[in-house]
Parts: sequence; C-alpha cells; structure tokens
Amino acid sequence: MWFWTLSVVGDVWFGFSWLLNQLPKFNPVKTIPDMVALKRQYDLPDGTSTLPGIDVFVTTADPIDEPILYTMNCVLSILASDYPVDRCACYLSDDSGALIQYEALVETAKFATLWVPFCRKHCIEPRAPESYFELEAPLYTGSAPEDFKNDHSSVHREYDEFKEHLDSISSAISKRSDAYNSMKTEEGDAKATWMANGTQWPGSWIDTTEIHRKGHHVVLGHSIRGHNLGSQASTNNLNFASTDVRLPMLVYISRGKNPSYDHNKKAGALNAQLRASALLSNAQFIINFDCDHYINNSQALRAAMCFMLDQRQGDSTAFVQFPQRFDNVDPSDRYGNHNRVFFDGTMLALNGLQGPSYLGTGCMFRRIALYGIDPPEWRHDNIVVDDKRFGSSIPFLESVSKAINQERSTIPPPISETLVAEMERVVSASHDKATGWGKGVGYIYDIATEDIVTGFRIHGQGWRSMYCTMERDAFCGIAPINLTERLHQIVRWSGGSLEMFFSLNNPLIGGRRIQALQRVSYLNMTVYPVTSLFILLYALSPVMWLIPDEVYIQRPFTKYVVFLLVIILMIHVIGWLEIKWAGVTWLDYWRNEQFFMIGSTSAYPAAVLHMVVNLLTKKGIHFRVTSKQTAADTNDKFADLYDMRWVPMLIPTTVVLIANVGAIGVAMGKTIVYMGAWTIAQKTHAALGLLFNVWIMVLLYPFALAIMGRWAKRPVILLVLLPVAFTIVCLASRRSRMQSLSYK
Repeated sequence: MWFWTLSVVGDVWFGFSWLLNQLPKFNPVKTIPDMVALKRQYDLPDGTSTLPGIDVFVTTADPIDEPILYTMNCVLSILASDYPVDRCACYLSDDSGALIQYEALVETAKFATLWVPFCRKHCIEPRAPESYFELEAPLYTGSAPEDFKNDHSSVHREYDEFKEHLDSISSAISKRSDAYNSMKTEEGDAKATWMANGTQWPGSWIDTTEIHRKGHHVVLGHSIRGHNLGSQASTNNLNFASTDVRLPMLVYISRGKNPSYDHNKKAGALNAQLRASALLSNAQFIINFDCDHYINNSQALRAAMCFMLDQRQGDSTAFVQFPQRFDNVDPSDRYGNHNRVFFDGTMLALNGLQGPSYLGTGCMFRRIALYGIDPPEWRHDNIVVDDKRFGSSIPFLESVSKAINQERSTIPPPISETLVAEMERVVSASHDKATGWGKGVGYIYDIATEDIVTGFRIHGQGWRSMYCTMERDAFCGIAPINLTERLHQIVRWSGGSLEMFFSLNNPLIGGRRIQALQRVSYLNMTVYPVTSLFILLYALSPVMWLIPDEVYIQRPFTKYVVFLLVIILMIHVIGWLEIKWAGVTWLDYWRNEQFFMIGSTSAYPAAVLHMVVNLLTKKGIHFRVTSKQTAADTNDKFADLYDMRWVPMLIPTTVVLIANVGAIGVAMGKTIVYMGAWTIAQKTHAALGLLFNVWIMVLLYPFALAIMGRWAKRPVILLVLLPVAFTIVCLASRRSRMQSLSYK
C-alpha cells in the first residue's frame, strides 16, 4: 500500500510539473535583431555613432580553477567588439586579489594594441585569439586580402609570445618576491608579494590556501587601476593607417574584503563593478560575462541594442538575455552541456510573456533597472536617491541621478587620488552594510543562484526582458565536461532554485507586477528538483525483482495502461513539435532526457537534501567555483571527460544502475525457471517490467560510460560487459531459484 500511495502521489506531481513546464509556452515568440535598421539610425556618415554607452563586466574568482588564458581571451574579445570605442568600457573584477591576474591584464592590454586593430582591419570572427587561431581555414570577409597573410602571421607569432609571457608571470613574481623579501623584510616577518615597481601588492600572488579561496583578504592600495590605452596603441610595424587603433577603457578591480563582512561572492563582485563603473563611465547599459566566456560575434552588443532601443517596447525592457553556447563540449555531448532544449526552447518561448529569466552571463541590463527603479509606466516623477538605499558615497548618489536622467559623459573623469580613494570605498564589501544593496538594489545576495532571483526582482517591478538569438552565436564559453564538476554545478543551480522558493522571493507571493503565466514559469524554475524524488523512487523499484515472491504489487488495469501510454505518446508529440519550432536536434533532445535521469538520481536529490538541511540549520548551499581546468593529458582535448571523480552524490545513481542490471538478470533467470508454468498474463507483465528496466539502463548509458573512465573511449566494451553481467546474474538467480524449488 505504501508503494501504491507513493506512486499515485508521484504521478500527480509529474502531471503538475508537466503543466508548469507547458503553460508558460502558451504564446511562443521568436525575435530577431535588425542590425541594418540600427546602423541606419545610429551610425553617422562621418564614422561616429550616437549609440548609448555600455559597461562590460567580467568576473573571476580563482586563477587556478578559472585559467588566466580564458579570462584574458574574454577581455580581448570585448576590447575588439564592433562597438564605438568611446562608448564602451571593460571592467575586470578579480575576487582572488592575485597579482598574477593583474599583471596578466597589463600584458593583455599591451597585446590588445595589436590584436584589436588587426580584428577591425580584417573583420576577424571570432575575436578571441585562442578560438580564432584554432580555426583551420577561417573565412575571410575583410577588405585587405593582400595584407592578410602577412598580418596574420605576425599577429599569430605575437600571440604565441603573449601566451609565453602569461605562463612566465607566476615564476617571475615568485623570483621577484623572494628577492625583495630577502632584502626588505626582517627575519620572522610574513612573506609579501611584490610588484615590478618595488611596492607591495596588498593581495596575494597565487595563494591556494582555503582561507584565500574564501576571499578573506584585504586589497586596498591597488583595489582599482584604470587603463585608457587608445593614445598608446602600437601597430608593431603593421599597416593600420586606415584602421582605428583606439581601445576601450580597461579597468581592474579587486575588492577590499574583511572577515567581519560577507563579500557575497559573485553578486557582491558585480555590485562592486556596478558602483565603480558609475564613477568612471556611468553607461546606460551593462552586460556581464563569466571569465570563461568570450564574444563570438562582434555584432552581439549591437544586437542587444536593437531590443533596448526598440521604439515599441524598448523603454520597458530591463535586460536582454542571450543563449549560452560552449565550444569545448565533446562531439556527442555526453552530459547534455549544450542544453538546447532549455536555451532554444523554454527560454525563447518566454518572449511571449514578460520574457526570459536572467541566466548569469551574456545578459545586457539597463542600469536603472538594476538600481531598482520602476519602468516608465510605473515610475514616479520625483525619485528619491538617498544614502539608506544606495550608500553614503556622494559622487555615487550623483551618478544615480544622472543615470535616471540618462545622462552620460563620453569622456571619463580624470584619474585623481580623490577619485581612486572614492572608488576604493564603493567597491569594498563593507559599503553594502545597512543599505538596499543585495535586496532591492543591484544583484541579489544570500542565495546560491543570484541570477534567477535578480531577474525575478526586476520582473516583479513590471519590467520585461527579451531573448536574443543570432545566426552566428553571440557568445561562447567553456563548460565543465567532467561529470562530477557538471553535477556540482547542477547542485548549486537547483539548490539555489529551491532556496528561492523558500524565501521572500517565492514566485507565489513575490513580485507584485508579474504576469500570471510568468509567475508559473518562475514556479517551474524553483520546484523542479522535487520531481527527482519520485523519479528516484521509480528508478529503484526494479529491486522488487530481487525479493521473494511473497511480496506482491497490485498491477494496473489494462485500460489504465492504455490510457497511460496515450498520455506518454501525447507528451512526446508535443515535445517533438517544440523542438521542431525551436530548431533543436533529436540528439540534443535525447541527451537532455539522459542527463535529466542522471541528475534526478544524483544532483537534484542532493539539492533537496541541502534544502532540508538549510531549513533546519539555516546553512545555505556552499558556493564552489566550477573548475574549468582540464586534466593533465594535454594531448587529448577531452581528457577531462574520462576522469572519474567519485563523490557521495553518485552513490544513488550507482545503486540504480546496479539494481537495474541485477533486475534484468533476475528477470531472465525467473523466465527460464517459470517459462512453462507462467500464464500469458504473467509473461506479459514480466516483459513490460523488463522493458522498464532496459529503458532505465538506456537513460543511464552516459553514466555507465563515466564509470568506465578511459575505457569509455571504446564504448563497444560496455556493450560486451552488460550482457556478461546479465548472464552471470541470470545464472546465479536460476541456480538459487532451482534450489529454492527443490527445497520446497
């Protein structure tokens, strides 16, 4: 009876969750940016532009788990994007406070004086050099083919030297610090990290201790550095006479932290960038990137502007979200990293409502929407900008008033000691204390998934958002192709979603101006991990094969089975129509189904368990930077795919796999023993049960490959091992059953 009751509750929940997933797709709308219209309206004949300003934020927290080369390629792609130089600024937030990151950025700024003009002259795509030089035969679309071969060779050679410089920074800092420490510190003093100019770096070099990873260090003297290298651009003797060699402003930020204050991880870093940029450029629009992403289409920033400046709904659009794309995923996409069912189906369909949610990276915001200002149709004439909400910095409060009035100076203020001191003040973690930051202002704090809650807060004020797709993907990044790292990422996402449900941002009660179906979509985003509990129950049900005959389960009526099959068929037909509309391939759809089963027996139950612990102990999901560092085997691009790292959350999936292998073997053994005694109905029931077991095995096929480690490079081995396992269990089961019958 208990099993029957749980199965009924599970079926009801499955139906409810399916409705939550389907209802927001009631009015799917595809949107395409009109780049020609934007250029016609905002680009002037003299080569200047009236496009509004954009501040680009890049966040990084660990120079080890987030390799510096990825971060610097992200910065280079931003500096080389096709957007007016005087209306674009790039801010790098380094939450590790590591000198190696800062000096790498200085080297990047030097190389950018060559890379950026090269990209503009020859219309290079993509404009991240690591990805560009990996192309075997890039399509040339520039206007100077006679110079391209020479320029390409020179820039490629310079890029190889640039990478060598990055690799040598760590040893250079180590030698330099050892030399300075031997001369300038007394015996017994703490070892310091020294800059090339002979001054101490107040952060660290590349410290990997646990307390450093938590961010409990103080960065004061060098908490911000600005670089405007447009006038210093070096052409390296290449012919860039007719090319704009100016660079956008590049700024390094590392927050001052203290154990007495919570630095609020990525959300805190983004808010620090938001305040620092307000004092320098105060651009009307902001776009943020994770450090492992880069601009793959140089027109991407302009594409987002097509929606922000749309004369119909542009003023009410708070943010434009782009789909996430990854270029390091194995060709078979074993662990569903592309996730196109979600990005190309679910998110795109939300354009028909208030729009998609914020997904953490590749999203352009309207600055005043992040400040918590209402959209035009709900906005009061006199908006109070006070220190209780925004902090006590007078220059920042003045910048907020200018942002509301859409005022922006195209020339940043001169860098003075007073300005630097004020920026150090506003980027520190202590600035958030007793203000509205992290609550109704900026990116939201105290939750593992600051992105979905920030988007919910903005939608709740009445703003809308848009989803922008381009023929050439706007941005690309690096995905964790190791199963354990991928599941850790899923635990954080799903755990943060559950935290949102049990917070004041609950979709049922929060967001006073959210549309009904938009509220349903957020409800679906927050409760979906609960589905895994019933999936895990069903996946473990094959252990019934392994227990004695005395335990019986009431089998469903034939009409009910037919009814159930019709419903399942209908659901898959609807799914087929959805992927056809979104342009998703069957492989993407199938990988999504497989990884959902793996996640439902590992990561999602772990997230639910974390949520239970959180409700009892008030300890939230532990933030863990997803490692993008590859395995030691540099000869294999996908070496990390075959590196199996065991963690406790994999135990349920392993048990499910073993239970189903055993169930199939036992079923085969029982079939041999009882073939002559069973009725046709019993044989039918056995066949249906066996079909269920096989279906579970097929869904867990990627997990079985993961267990094999490097042997998974030859999947045919698994196809041999499984029948052998079935046969061994079958023979053991048959022998045990025959002995039992003989005893009786």
